[in-house]
Amino acid sequence: MKSFLKYVLATMVGMVLMGIIAAIVYIGAIVAMLSGDGPTDVQENSVLVIDLSGTISERSQDDPLHFLDRGAREDQGLDNLLAAIRTAKDNDKVRAVYMEAGTLSGCAPALLEELHAALEDFKSSGKPIIAYGNTYTQGAYYLCSLADSLVINPEGEILWMGLSGSVYYYKDLLERIGVQMQVFKVGTYKSAVEPFLLNEMSDANREQITTYQGEVWARIRDAVAGSRGITAERLDQLADTVMAGRGTDLYLQEGLVDKIAYSDDVPQLIANTLGMDDSEDYCTVSVEELAGLADKGPKKLSGECIAVYYAVGNIVDERSQGFIMDDEIVADDVVADLLDLADDDDIKAVVLRVNSPGGSAFASEQIAHAVATLGAQKPVVVSMGEYAASGGYYISALADWIVAEPTTLTGSIGIFGLFPNAEELIERKIGIHTSTVKTHAMSDMGSPTRPFTDEEGALLQGYINRGYELFTRRCAEGRHLSQDSVKAIGEGRVWTGEHALGIGLVDQLGGLDDAIAVAKTRAGVEDCNVRRYPAQPSFWESLLDMANEHRTTYADSRLQQALGPYYEYVKTAWQFSHRQGVQAELPYHIEFNL
Repeated sequence: MKSFLKYVLATMVGMVLMGIIAAIVYIGAIVAMLSGDGPTDVQENSVLVIDLSGTISERSQDDPLHFLDRGAREDQGLDNLLAAIRTAKDNDKVRAVYMEAGTLSGCAPALLEELHAALEDFKSSGKPIIAYGNTYTQGAYYLCSLADSLVINPEGEILWMGLSGSVYYYKDLLERIGVQMQVFKVGTYKSAVEPFLLNEMSDANREQITTYQGEVWARIRDAVAGSRGITAERLDQLADTVMAGRGTDLYLQEGLVDKIAYSDDVPQLIANTLGMDDSEDYCTVSVEELAGLADKGPKKLSGECIAVYYAVGNIVDERSQGFIMDDEIVADDVVADLLDLADDDDIKAVVLRVNSPGGSAFASEQIAHAVATLGAQKPVVVSMGEYAASGGYYISALADWIVAEPTTLTGSIGIFGLFPNAEELIERKIGIHTSTVKTHAMSDMGSPTRPFTDEEGALLQGYINRGYELFTRRCAEGRHLSQDSVKAIGEGRVWTGEHALGIGLVDQLGGLDDAIAVAKTRAGVEDCNVRRYPAQPSFWESLLDMANEHRTTYADSRLQQALGPYYEYVKTAWQFSHRQGVQAELPYHIEFNL
């Protein structure tokens, strides 16, 4: 019996050990597959392939468990795309860029504009761009219009129809369920609270949306006009007719495309463009491979560096918890990072890359103070991405120099507080009654079971007013303007970067590379390395983090799939329900139909 138990135990131990060894081998295989070093060089006659599908975000992120999310929307990093295009321009072995238009959607005009500029710069090398698509969204067509040869499937379509944006209003819904929103704000154009108070857009909000939407459309339309040799007036006329589904012969006739062909004709078309007989005479290289080569390029021997610090997402006091995952600018983390950069003698200047619609006013003030502290020791240059509005502008204002894309949405200098009164819902509709005992007159201030008194309302409005005074004072200090001037262009109004340049809110139009060039000049270090912060997690760190968080991100990706375009509205409602304190934030989620 003892021998039997001994053999059984030995067998069980062996099976456990084999399982452990198999797991190690399996993980090692994943590591080799997903985190390999990639090519050491580019092959002769290479073509960079850019897949215009999914969405484009500021930074690329490696998700070790992404293979579990089949069907989820692809997300590409602008940093990788720009690095790959830059490398393709300078590398003699890369002969062309091929862009394939897919389901590119929901991309910010400012990020597309930065990518458009990089492709224009690539064309200055004399190398061709070839584009093909079954369906061109407006964003994809804006980029592909630069192509020397723009090809469409015989049954394809171009979604050229202009821009639109809708705001959802919840006033009647809230009344039906017995919730009243109590609002305190400063700024005529600060329309974040409108969906909870009105059933339609205010005149002020319609004015600002009409203005910046028109400016964004003009940038896109004029760029396409210049690339395709079509007048802006004609492009507006075509947008009025909605070009989707009108037939590829019309696209060819109007000059929107150069050729009609099926996808299997494209390889030979690329070969012909390169002066080759056969499609096997060239090879392809991916964005990730070329971006990886850019990262592995020669480093300067000097320890002097320019730091690029990414501040992306909503500005929050503490990291949010929940199933909806989004980028966040967590005040304590960013403040600590910026102070570390201030103390690092190798860092000669900092480029703060801001892509934020704002958030907590308190958190914005803490970050703004850290930016000022950093700026007292070395140059700070802001590069604005998609948004740098409200709190996003708050944390930018004290920089030495601000660079924005023409279609960046910025400004929105104003703050608000939004507090629900659910007395009717709780007591009259659900039937829950409360009795309160308090030591002082306002000890239960903020209770959802009763409205604010006049005295409490006055107290909160005074707090909002003081916050606005501080916000505008910070902007005046950073922009070297009078506070009255800032208030005159404030009032919560959203401006494009192009408009903001004319009223003194930004100093220069351009992208991240332009901001880095300014930082180098101001620091007096033209030949130096560029470091990017916060550091991206290693493969193993990502794997360990995903083991704990992947169920959340997986649920979020599935929610995006299920809700489609309505996902952003659910996310906005969820975010509002988790907001605390006074907010300096854009009015609502703004998404252009690009």
